[in-house]
Amino acid sequence: MFDIDLQSRTPIYEQLYKRVVELTVKKQLRPNDRLPSVRELAKELGVNPNTVSKAFQNLERDGIIYSLAGRGSFISNKNGDIIKQNAADNFKAAAKEAMTAGLSSEEMTEIVNKVFQDRGIKN
Repeated sequence: MFDIDLQSRTPIYEQLYKRVVELTVKKQLRPNDRLPSVRELAKELGVNPNTVSKAFQNLERDGIIYSLAGRGSFISNKNGDIIKQNAADNFKAAAKEAMTAGLSSEEMTEIVNKVFQDRGIKN
């Protein structure tokens, strides 16, 4: 469920963060679902527990999960709105960066349309 690519240039904690977000958006992880413990997941993935802990800390900081002392980490009830807001903020920052780099609104629209097309979504 929490697949990561050990050969990727993307840090493992970021991959794990993104995977939890993806599983939440796809409703494969639902509000109040319990996540494996840091040690369990680190062992399953073959990574350092500190790496998993960093991902969990970031997920908790962003409101995607919450932790209860002695009980574990769980998917938050209000994460859908948080995920969308984070994505919108990241998209705005990327659009500003693209404008600074000289891309026109038409070029950016083409890129967005291509992303939708690649995912099989009609817009």
